[in-house]
Amino acid sequence: MENWANRKTLILGRSEMIGLLKPHEYNDCVEQAYRMHGEGRYYMDPKGHIVLDRFPGEWEAMPSYIEEPHAAACKWVSIREKNRENYNLPTVFSILIYTHPETGFPLAIVDGSYHTVMRTGAAAAVSAKWMARKDSKTLAIVGAGHMAEGALATCNEVFKWKEVRVWSRSKDTLDHFVKEQQPKYKSFEIKPSQNLEQTVRGADVVVTLTPARGPIVMADWISPGTHIAAVGADKKGDQELEGILLTRARIFVDDIRQCRTDGEINVPLSEGLITETDIAGEIGEVITGRKPGRTSDDEITLFDSTGIALQDSATVPLEYERAMAAGVGIEKKMIST
Repeated sequence: MENWANRKTLILGRSEMIGLLKPHEYNDCVEQAYRMHGEGRYYMDPKGHIVLDRFPGEWEAMPSYIEEPHAAACKWVSIREKNRENYNLPTVFSILIYTHPETGFPLAIVDGSYHTVMRTGAAAAVSAKWMARKDSKTLAIVGAGHMAEGALATCNEVFKWKEVRVWSRSKDTLDHFVKEQQPKYKSFEIKPSQNLEQTVRGADVVVTLTPARGPIVMADWISPGTHIAAVGADKKGDQELEGILLTRARIFVDDIRQCRTDGEINVPLSEGLITETDIAGEIGEVITGRKPGRTSDDEITLFDSTGIALQDSATVPLEYERAMAAGVGIEKKMIST
């Protein structure tokens, strides 16, 4: 019998999580998560939501088990809309627990915030790999917060962009994004804009990353052949795209059970603009070859990403392995025997 009595749990903060994986490795891990989803080799329920009337925001609970890599994880996400102005805290942050499946032992407790930025960006990147036109050259990112950093880094691994556009309502946010991100990329200039139509029109790939509660991207702005990764909508009532756009697109989701209530499709479904028969499938079915993704160069493809827990259990084992090899973090005995 293997003796786990003296095993310790690794604790990692945000600064220690940064750089453990390269952007292309986040892409590989997320693609593996979708592959396991497509093959049914996982256990995961839709994310749980806890909403209290007294605090604007919510908690999300995201447990999952994945067969390859053999791993289990649970992420606890805190969303508090008044955090920045009242407490100088992020609006969204999370803690991720990585668990050994056989024993249930907590191998690691880590900051989930940077991890989420990168694996969320990787969701958009993987969808572009499988659904965007192969000659895509122009990327438009709607939203210039932390999630945009991950989207740019991971999408840059998929295509050689000639033009990257980024939109935000806030000039300060745009200026900060360009100042922080442009030095990382020499092959293109990041073009900031407060004009959303100008940002989106003519783009080959559009990634939306806002918490909008109503359409901000209009159908008429989207050209034939565009791929859209709709990443921002992740709870009931969220919507970034004009509903009519979904009637013109070939739609894939990450997990239909979760997307029908939390994703970009949730409002058009509730309004009867589309039905579930209009959904072409889940991205895992594309990656496993069970369904075709894009079927023509003129087709508008749309990926509805709510962010599934399987992305976490597919990614954290490699982050843990790298952290242990590098000797970063603190190991603490958490389980008494």
